Amino acid sequence: MAQSFGVIGLAVMGENIALNIERNGFPIAVYNRSREKTDAFMKNRTEGKNVVPTYSLEEFVAALERPRRILMMVQAGKPVDAVIGQLKPLLDPDDMIIDGGNSLYEDTERRVKELEAAGFNFIGMGVSGGEEGALNGPSLMPGGSKAAYDAIEPIVTKIAAQVDDGPCVTYIGPGGSGHFVKMVHNGIEYGDMQLIAEAYDLLKNVLGLGHKELHEIFAEWNKTEELDSFLIEITANIFTKMDDETGKPLVELIVDKAGQKGTGRWTVMSALDIGVSIPTITAAVNARIMSAIKEERAIAAPQLNGPSASFDGDTKEFVNKIRDALYCSKICSYAQGMDLLSKASDMNGYSLDLGETARIWKGGCIIRAAFLNKIKHAYDQDGKLPNLLLAPEFKQTILDRQSAWREVIATAAKVGIPVPAFSASLDYFDSYRRSRLPQNLTQAQRDYFGAHTYERTDKDGFFHTEWME
Repeated sequence: MAQSFGVIGLAVMGENIALNIERNGFPIAVYNRSREKTDAFMKNRTEGKNVVPTYSLEEFVAALERPRRILMMVQAGKPVDAVIGQLKPLLDPDDMIIDGGNSLYEDTERRVKELEAAGFNFIGMGVSGGEEGALNGPSLMPGGSKAAYDAIEPIVTKIAAQVDDGPCVTYIGPGGSGHFVKMVHNGIEYGDMQLIAEAYDLLKNVLGLGHKELHEIFAEWNKTEELDSFLIEITANIFTKMDDETGKPLVELIVDKAGQKGTGRWTVMSALDIGVSIPTITAAVNARIMSAIKEERAIAAPQLNGPSASFDGDTKEFVNKIRDALYCSKICSYAQGMDLLSKASDMNGYSLDLGETARIWKGGCIIRAAFLNKIKHAYDQDGKLPNLLLAPEFKQTILDRQSAWREVIATAAKVGIPVPAFSASLDYFDSYRRSRLPQNLTQAQRDYFGAHTYERTDKDGFFHTEWME
């Protein structure tokens, strides 16, 4: 009997999502380029399950019922095109390929057009949640034709994470919209992680708190509606892990060089192309780049002295101010991400539902958080909201807490602790709230050296001045 679904690629994410699909009632066939990987999967994880192993793409395609539904979980870029190229001669009209990797949305746009022109269906589907999410319920962001989504909806709604208001999956929109939304999700994730890292740095190196106190603070923050999230939860847990060999907190033995796979950088590049300001996310990407030059920083450290000032205020009070600064900065980071989604939707014809996008991030994904309920509510109240900073609740939150936010950043500068994402968030807020910025001077300079013209506050039209008489 033919299997109802196929999975290509049995790395960690592929294995786990394959088991998720099978567990939810859809018999699967699997294929991996390496026979050994397929054999290991079948031996270790599929006992009693309706999984058919295959060892060539011809055998794999033959094992599937028609129209075939094939999920690729392979490395983004050329490997995706290579697998598609090998599959196409083996497929029949109306068969479907789903790319569940972190592909660049522009590549997905191209693949949708090429495959639909050849009579096939193609969906670019963002998958978030890591190993655990893939197995037990990820957040899924599928983009492509609505008809193609409808064909897989019975499957994806079952395998996605389930929250109070439904499965964490929805039809995102046409073309590469699913992978665009996943890319921005990852950019927001970069921002979240950097903001948490900066809060940790302040708590540890300004207030001198140890791992037990850090655990207690983050665990307490995770009980609040504002900061209750997967990332805060795992941060609290990290501080409880001791190294077996030294007995020290493991986190303190980890080299301070953060890796990245490209989605944060893609988010920044896309924002620049579209013309959207996302300074918090940009600061987070830059912070990872700076962390990567560890050897250079080690040479610079003894040569470049910073301030000798130290903190002499009330510790408990300052902990609360760091929490407020973290939350205000987080609001700004999400405001930037949602603004990028909104502008990209208008430019590319995606027709994104921002409230629904926030909803499907409530479970399964890395940025899952109670805070997303507030974002969903904001867009449900006003679908044309120009920026989250103008949503009544978020606006009032920042107005009430900006004093603490500013004090934290000022203290960090005074003692020489870098807080690039906190600072970028405050700069974003201060820029957005001002009706007049100093770029009138910038325009004057541009006109002076390049005759680029300028607009006036008191007249319509564009003007040029001969600045040197």
